[in-house]
Amino acid sequence: MTIELTDAQLVERCRAGEAEAWNELVERFSRYVYAISVRAFGLSETDAEDVFQDVFARTFERLDSLRDDTAVRPWLAQLTRNACIDRLRAGAREELLEDPEVERPNVEIERLDEALFVHEGLRALSGDCREILDRFFARDESYRLIGEALDLPAGTIASRISRCLGKLRVQLEGRNTGTAASGDQ
Repeated sequence: MTIELTDAQLVERCRAGEAEAWNELVERFSRYVYAISVRAFGLSETDAEDVFQDVFARTFERLDSLRDDTAVRPWLAQLTRNACIDRLRAGAREELLEDPEVERPNVEIERLDEALFVHEGLRALSGDCREILDRFFARDESYRLIGEALDLPAGTIASRISRCLGKLRVQLEGRNTGTAASGDQ
């Protein structure tokens, strides 16, 4: 029976140069990185695979810059967001270079704008709402898994997701009209 390492222990072993730890890190977070790429940014499978490669290459290069070993998941999420944005921008530039006379809205740029808009709305929510929405949408966790992690019944998770989505909607509508609610939403 193998004992599963905590994220902090895994990071520590990666920093020590253990190849097996690197394999475990990639395996542990691969679905998470892929889910952000596809679900949050709407990337194609090919682009998501490229982002995956970029993120874990950057992780290998920059792991020493991670200040809190227990915060590897949000750190990877930020690396993934940055890589997705880079990928979308590169795709938008290629599209413009291929046909500069086309005067239609660039779908990729619109998608990027929408993703950034939602990301800003999420940042304005309380930590509890951000965590629940992240677990449900980005990590694709079930009500049961989220409930176990947060020590809450699955029914409570369902109602909190609904409430948090309502708060996010208010944030986004406020941002769209310039009257975003501030504070702990």
